[in-house]
Amino acid sequence: MLEIKNLQASVADKQIINNLDLKINPGEVHAIMGPNGAGKSTLSYALTGRDGYEISQGSATLDGEDLLEMEVEERATAGLFLAFQYPVEIPGVSNMEFLKASVDAQRAARSLEKYSSSEFLKVAKAACKQVNLPLSFLKRGVNEGFSGGEKKRNEIMQMILLQPKLAILDESDSGLDIDALKVVADGINSQRDGKRSFLVITHYQRLLDYIKPDFVHVLADGKIVKSGGPELALELEAHGYSWLESYDRNAEDESE
Repeated sequence: MLEIKNLQASVADKQIINNLDLKINPGEVHAIMGPNGAGKSTLSYALTGRDGYEISQGSATLDGEDLLEMEVEERATAGLFLAFQYPVEIPGVSNMEFLKASVDAQRAARSLEKYSSSEFLKVAKAACKQVNLPLSFLKRGVNEGFSGGEKKRNEIMQMILLQPKLAILDESDSGLDIDALKVVADGINSQRDGKRSFLVITHYQRLLDYIKPDFVHVLADGKIVKSGGPELALELEAHGYSWLESYDRNAEDESE
C-alpha cells in the first residue's frame, strides 16, 4: 500500500524528516506517536504535497505509484486522504457543495458514474448521521462556526464519503471530549475493511483504546526510533518519551 524509503523533508530550509523508512500493507493500521516537534505533522504534509514542504531525498509510493511525482489533487484521487490537525474553514462554500464536488472527482478518477443529486443526498445524510452531526451541517459553510469536535467529525464524514485507500489522521483526537472521541473512533473503525489502511498520528494512547493499531511507531528527531505492537503505546503512556530514551541508552551500554 504505502512504502517510504530514506525520506528526507524540510520546511523553510530546515530539515525535519531524516532518513525515514515505513511500510504499511493493505488493511493495516499504524500509529505514530512522538513528542512535539518530532516531525509527525511534517510527515503527513510532505506525503500529501502541501506547499512549503520539500522532499530532498528518498521515495514514497502508494500501490506502487510514485506519490512524489504527483500533484496534490492527483494524490487525492489516487486514494490518499488527510484529516487535518486543524481543519480550515471555507466560508461561502456549503458542506454539501464541497463534498459533492470532491466525491464526483474521486469517482471520475475511478471510472465510476457520478451520483445523481438525489443519490448523493442520501449517502451524505447517512454519513452525517454516522458521525453524529445534525443534517443542517450539510448546508453550512465548510467548518464555518464549527466547534473543534464538530470539525473533526466533519473530517471523518469526508473520509467516509471519499472512501480512500490510505487515510492519514493527524491528531484527530486533539481537543475532543470522550463522547466526540468515541464518535470519531467509531467512524474510523467503520471503514476498516481489510483493504483500506490507516496512519494514525497521536500524542496519546487514549485514541488507541478505540482504534486498535497493528503497529505503533515512535518518531523522534524526524525518524522512527522504535516500533512495536499496541503494548508500546501503553508503555509510552505510563513512562513518557524520556523512558524510551533511557531504554535506548541502556541497550546501547549493554551492547558495548
